[in-house]
Amino acid sequence: MQTNNKMAVAPVGKLIWQMSIPPLISMFLQYSYNLIDSAFVARLSENALTAVSLSFPITTLMNATSIWIGVGVNVLIAGYLGEKKQDEANTTVTHGLLLAFGIGALLNLLALLIMKLYFRAFTNNEEIYQLSLAYMSVCSFMQIPNMVHIAIQKMIQATGNMIAPMWFQIAGVVVNFVFDPLLIFGIGVFPAMGIRGAAGATVAGYLLSMILAFALLLGKKQKVRIKIKEFHIQKRMIARIFALGLPSFIMNALSSFMVTFVNLFLVAYSDTAIAFFGAYFKVQQLIVMTVNGLIQGCLPIMRFNYGAGNRDRLHSAFRYGTALVSGMMILGTLTVNFFPAQLLELFTASEAMRSFGISAMRIMAASYLFCGLSTMISTYFQATEKVGSSIAIQLCRQLLFLVPALWCLNKLFQLNGIWLAFPVAETATMLIALIIMAWHRHKNIL
Repeated sequence: MQTNNKMAVAPVGKLIWQMSIPPLISMFLQYSYNLIDSAFVARLSENALTAVSLSFPITTLMNATSIWIGVGVNVLIAGYLGEKKQDEANTTVTHGLLLAFGIGALLNLLALLIMKLYFRAFTNNEEIYQLSLAYMSVCSFMQIPNMVHIAIQKMIQATGNMIAPMWFQIAGVVVNFVFDPLLIFGIGVFPAMGIRGAAGATVAGYLLSMILAFALLLGKKQKVRIKIKEFHIQKRMIARIFALGLPSFIMNALSSFMVTFVNLFLVAYSDTAIAFFGAYFKVQQLIVMTVNGLIQGCLPIMRFNYGAGNRDRLHSAFRYGTALVSGMMILGTLTVNFFPAQLLELFTASEAMRSFGISAMRIMAASYLFCGLSTMISTYFQATEKVGSSIAIQLCRQLLFLVPALWCLNKLFQLNGIWLAFPVAETATMLIALIIMAWHRHKNIL
């Protein structure tokens, strides 16, 4: 049944485009949520924008956990299909859904429990503190629908169907975009909810995506299905889901910790600096995670052919994907460098923010030139079950190199040093990724 799977026989270049464009669009839409929220919220006040910026590490960590389970399920299903193990693939679907519901509920509760302590650590401004609580007390309820719809999205993508998941992603973003102004500003029959309205629109968008995702998964044409009959919990399968998705979780979770670290440095300067970095990071995530959508299209191709023992197609997918990723990162760098003022205008930037924000965006955007290659190498290791090497690269990017660079360059160049730390850390990470790749080749284990 699986011998005619397009991931085994289709031309690699054409296949990558087919597999990558839908998740690329999906990731663009996924990270449009936060950018749209911030753009509308900024029209309330700079303090409201700061509140959303302070909430971003929490929501990013929640998204990272969703992607962790989703990618783990995706990689495992793609591998089972490559090995022609349909029953194991279906069993993975059921495990993935149970994990998504259970962990989603736990994270929802944790977000509500920690938010007061977390926000108080970053601001003494009572208005910003109260706005942060108002936003997060609603936004935390996004987690169950977020985890479930991403898990189902990855399940369906693992079968080679990249188009259908894109549509329930689009539906959620449209709902968010439409209801943001209605609920924030109170247009027509809708009440003016302010920052709570932005959070409510986000939750509504994710909820719709989850409902549509379930409807799609239960359809008769899907190549994987929920297994109920004779199903039992398999601890080894759960462990593999966690292990295979762990590099993706680390990549995304480190973004949360990184923003937290940066905010700890920025709080010494001003609330405006925190608001700016939150706004900039929405732009960066939109660019970097859109490119990551392309990488996600390459991942099941590499994983399928690794499972099928076809090393030529595995390496071809890696080379072709790397070229596309590098090209898109260059385009992202040029966009930010040519239009920093226009991007800041999306967030109703004050003159104080523009005074340092334009040059800061140009400095940080240089980091995109280096992170494409290292991320693609990390993904290759993920597909071939060299999880340790994949994790090492992600740790270098946003922790082992970035935090020392932030500390040293802040001491030397003050605020500009914080911005310089990003291209410095990405350059060092790229070199380490190339060294690890060369070591694996030398050992003849690629």
